[in-house]
Amino acid sequence: MAIMNSLYYPLVSLMPPPVFIVLMNRVFRPYLDNFIIVSIDDILIYSKSEKEHDKHLRIVLETLKEHELYTKPKRCEFWLNKFNFLGHVISNEGISFDTMTIEAIVDCPRPTNVTEVQSFLGMVGYYRSSLEVSPKLLC
Repeated sequence: MAIMNSLYYPLVSLMPPPVFIVLMNRVFRPYLDNFIIVSIDDILIYSKSEKEHDKHLRIVLETLKEHELYTKPKRCEFWLNKFNFLGHVISNEGISFDTMTIEAIVDCPRPTNVTEVQSFLGMVGYYRSSLEVSPKLLC
């Protein structure tokens, strides 16, 4: 797997993130959700095998070059087996929640008003598949 951060292109870097995301989605449209995920300033390339990954990586780099988009090599990470991405840990075993995020939820101070309760329940709702919530915590 590879993550490429901070694509560098002078005009693009001056654009607000939503415009940049639209550009990346247009550039990588044929490959999105097949072997690429684009997030704010990251491009995640995922593959089932090293041979397939090599092919996908070449496609991504050639596509960037065609559109005159360049990345800073020092900001790229290639051939990773495990990494954090948007609060999740992605590895050869699959996708799981980042344990630091789960710990932050468990250690979260008790909500004291309606807005805080709503916020807490919304956050826990997303992570409920990984948390064992004790009824005592809710009381």
